[in-house]
Parts: sequence; C-alpha cells; structure tokens
Amino acid sequence: MAVTAITPDYQGYARDQRSHYGDSMLLYIGWDEHLLFCSAKAFLVQADMTVSQLIQQLMPAGFAQHPDFEQIEWSKVQWNLNGQAVDLKPDGTLGEQGFDHKSLLRFKTPGLNGYKGTGV
Repeated sequence: MAVTAITPDYQGYARDQRSHYGDSMLLYIGWDEHLLFCSAKAFLVQADMTVSQLIQQLMPAGFAQHPDFEQIEWSKVQWNLNGQAVDLKPDGTLGEQGFDHKSLLRFKTPGLNGYKGTGV
C-alpha cells in the first residue's frame, strides 16, 4: 500500500539511525517458541562485546523471568542473525561476527518449547 505525505516537500527523518548512537548500536533479540515475550527485545550494545558477555550480562535482564531460562544449555542453542543461521563463537565480538546496528538475533533452545511445552 502506497503512502502519500500530506505536504509535497515532506522529508522523513529516522531518529534511530546509526549516527545517533556513537560507539553503541541497537540489537534486537527474540527467543523462538517463547511467546511470553511477544516480540524481540531491544538492547544497547557495543560492537566489542563478546557473545559470552551478551549471554551472561544482557540475556538475563531480558529473559530470566521465563521459567525455561535457567534450563538453557547455551552450547546447544541455535542462533539466527538477520535471517541466517550462524554458529556464534563465545569469545568472538559481536562486530567480528557480523552484528550491526539494528541486527535481529533470534535464538532457539532445543528441548525447551515454552512454559510446559506450550510455546508461551
């Protein structure tokens, strides 16, 4: 569906563009089959943050309230970055592994399919 501005000279301005974040970037993270979280959560991260730091420092803040969180076997997690399956290296930085501003990281936890297997 096409959208037409009400003024012919309208110029849109994205307020979440990379230049507004300095050395930081937005990262969206979603947990598949866990619809207690209805959408991916947004985090402010640094490109030099390691995947281990992401898991240990940020993931609990976003997802620890789910009963499945404590049962995650991180070595078995299946990762998807911007629509592509990836094998993340725990000691690699986000920047080295292809993360950029407004990337979407999704993760799936085999054997954990939401509260009591319901997808919630």
